[in-house]
Amino acid sequence: SHFCSSLIQFKNSFSITEGASLYCDEIAGPKSYPKTNSWKEGTDCCSWDHLNAHAIALDLSCSWLYGNFPSNTTLFLLPQLQKLNIAFNNFNLSQIPSKLDRFTSLFYLNLSHTGFAGEVPSRVSHLSKLVSLDLSSSIYYYEQFTFDKHALEGLVQNLTEVRHLFLDGINMSSVNAHVFMNLSSSLRSLSLAGCDLQGKFPKNIFDLPNLNLLNLGGNQNLNLDPLKFNRSSNLEHLDLSWMSSSTEFIDSVDNLQALEYLDLSGNSSFQGLRKFFGGLPDSMGNLVSLKFLDLSNSNLSTTVPRSLENLLQLTHLDLSVNQLSGQILRSLEGSIPDDITACPNLISLGLSDNLLNGTLPSWLYTAPSLKTIYLSQNQFSGHIEEFQSKSLEYLYLNINKLQGPLPSSIFQLLNLTFLVLSSNNLSGVIEFSMFSNLPNLRLLDLSYNSLSLTSNNTSSVNHILPNLADLLLSSCNLSEFPQFLKGLKSLESVDLSCNKIQGKIPPWMLEVGNDSLSFLNHFPWKDIEVLDLSSSLISGNLPILASTIHVFLISNNSFSGEKNKFYGTIPPTFAKGCRLSNFNLNGNLLEGPLAPSILNCRGLEVLDLGNNKINDTFPHWLGSLPFLQILVLKSNHMHGSLRVNSSRSSPFFSKIQNFDLSSNYFSGPLPVRYINSFKAIINLEKIGSTVSYMGVNDPQGCRFYTYSIGIVMKGQDRELVKTFTMWMIIDLSKNQFEGGPKVIGKLNLLKGLNLSHNNLNGDIPTSIGNLKSLEWLDLSSNRLSGTIPNRLADLPFLSSLNVSDNQLHGQIPQGKQFNTFGNDSYEGNKGLC
Repeated sequence: SHFCSSLIQFKNSFSITEGASLYCDEIAGPKSYPKTNSWKEGTDCCSWDHLNAHAIALDLSCSWLYGNFPSNTTLFLLPQLQKLNIAFNNFNLSQIPSKLDRFTSLFYLNLSHTGFAGEVPSRVSHLSKLVSLDLSSSIYYYEQFTFDKHALEGLVQNLTEVRHLFLDGINMSSVNAHVFMNLSSSLRSLSLAGCDLQGKFPKNIFDLPNLNLLNLGGNQNLNLDPLKFNRSSNLEHLDLSWMSSSTEFIDSVDNLQALEYLDLSGNSSFQGLRKFFGGLPDSMGNLVSLKFLDLSNSNLSTTVPRSLENLLQLTHLDLSVNQLSGQILRSLEGSIPDDITACPNLISLGLSDNLLNGTLPSWLYTAPSLKTIYLSQNQFSGHIEEFQSKSLEYLYLNINKLQGPLPSSIFQLLNLTFLVLSSNNLSGVIEFSMFSNLPNLRLLDLSYNSLSLTSNNTSSVNHILPNLADLLLSSCNLSEFPQFLKGLKSLESVDLSCNKIQGKIPPWMLEVGNDSLSFLNHFPWKDIEVLDLSSSLISGNLPILASTIHVFLISNNSFSGEKNKFYGTIPPTFAKGCRLSNFNLNGNLLEGPLAPSILNCRGLEVLDLGNNKINDTFPHWLGSLPFLQILVLKSNHMHGSLRVNSSRSSPFFSKIQNFDLSSNYFSGPLPVRYINSFKAIINLEKIGSTVSYMGVNDPQGCRFYTYSIGIVMKGQDRELVKTFTMWMIIDLSKNQFEGGPKVIGKLNLLKGLNLSHNNLNGDIPTSIGNLKSLEWLDLSSNRLSGTIPNRLADLPFLSSLNVSDNQLHGQIPQGKQFNTFGNDSYEGNKGLC
């Protein structure tokens, strides 16, 4: 029939790619698969998967479809369609066809999470029979979808039959939220999460008699009038998370006795939230149907009502990242009382990042349904006792004060997937084969305890932990590379830092039989992204990196690598497609030169080769790395001029924020061309950067690898363990640069400048007075002459100044910051007074 051939043509418009439905598996739940594989020419299409016998319903959600969606799709040849679901595929930022109104009988349409882009076509509002419409845009596509004012007004006015409306993630910043006041009184579901809505949201929506679900989360510019809920409300799902801090909050939510889901997280300044919990201590007990409660990140510091124990249906409770005090039913500072076991159906408990102390409550070990425990970053003490329940999948007890050995029952939790016990005082000896009963384990973090890990029994090493992706064993008293690493083929992140591992990397860790690490991509871990071998006693040649590596840390060892004793040259080959973002080889015995193939690592943000023996000229070509923010080449044997001979007009190092070439043998004038190209230091807004920690998440998102670098700050050696992108620093000290420092005056966001111990001459430029963010300035041990500009006294944050050992004269500026500087800031200048 004609509709069979139309569907075959539609199928052939796309390729079948598993990754196209990735978010179906992560968000929606059902397992994706290629549903159109059963669609074959010459067969009866009535037998095809997910096609209604009369071709009035088509469900191709999660079907691995990838490609541009045809504007004149052959689906239009099926005007009888009443139900169409193509959610969770990837249509490659193509536009929704404008002729959708041809489906005049359509009552159900789901185009969510499909990678559509551009404006939602106004003709969608012509589908007047629609009962359910889902156009939700995936959070993984930034502003892929927009709704203009007129199109949305038409949709609200014309869809009089609509019961379920899901428009999450569609950019509505040009729309006034008041447009929704005309929605049908029959509406049951309205979801507008993350739409950047503006103005006041109409109060009448909350009074719709049939409304079951309302999600306004993530609209930080959306205002709500004080809300009064009545007891006749049928609302079951309410999400007002991460909204405007100026909003006055709910004081009658306890009337919503049908409520099953309540998310008020991320509202740290809502006025009524404290009143809700402090002023109405018994109101929580009225929400007898509540199953999900999230009040995390809400700056709560008062009491939680004791009536929480009345919520017998509660399955998910998250009070993380607050400042609650007392016990959990009366406060959260102090121990957790056992009477919270009145929540017998609890599946997930989140209390991380609070002020909890005392021992872990006994009910944690016996709760029959509990799958997820997040108690990290508190002050719990005592031992971890034996678990009676076998349901646990996620156990996070890191960053507490727990002590003693691991209970034997942990090794019998067959469903355990994530085990994070780092940063406690746990002790004892653990044989790695004890984890052999945990086949589902993906993350194991035992770092920073007093544990000793051994692997004496290697007979079954190839058969244990087949799914382990993240192994974090920092500071576990390891004296050699663990034998059990042989069988862990799925590793993506390995941290063996801060141990006592000595000698070369053993041959068994490589697929080739040599006794030094030559090729990291010959490790058995083909998907490795993070490898941290820092702060041990490892020696040998530096490896060539696998293209999958994001973070490679080998500091404080014996490699010719970062603070190790690695020796030899930096690897000459970086593979095409290299994903390295942090390459830190500081403090080894490495020699140069640096190979231009590192340009294959286009995402490189941090390159630290400081404190080695690299004998080379400055690698100018590094300036073409588009994301490089930190470049440290200090304390090497590098030499020559930094003068740029290239005629290219595009800027070098446009995103650089920390530029350290100190303690080398560079000569000639200061690198004017480079400094003029430091756009991130001149004006951060023009390159679109934001204030944040620099670093990268490990593959499972359980740990954030921050970029730490050593700097000379205010004359003292410091290590920036967490480097803010706003730390703008230039250090060219202890070289042989000549000429004047006039170029520096344009670097408006500079915090630290060290040009000491060079051969600079001429005046201190008055333009340095433009550097309003400057905190420390060291121009000592040069041949600068003239006076100290009075404008330096107007720098509001300048707390350290050193101009000693120059040829300056005249009066030292008085007042403001200069009243805090000692005589040692000026000594060695005979003409100063």
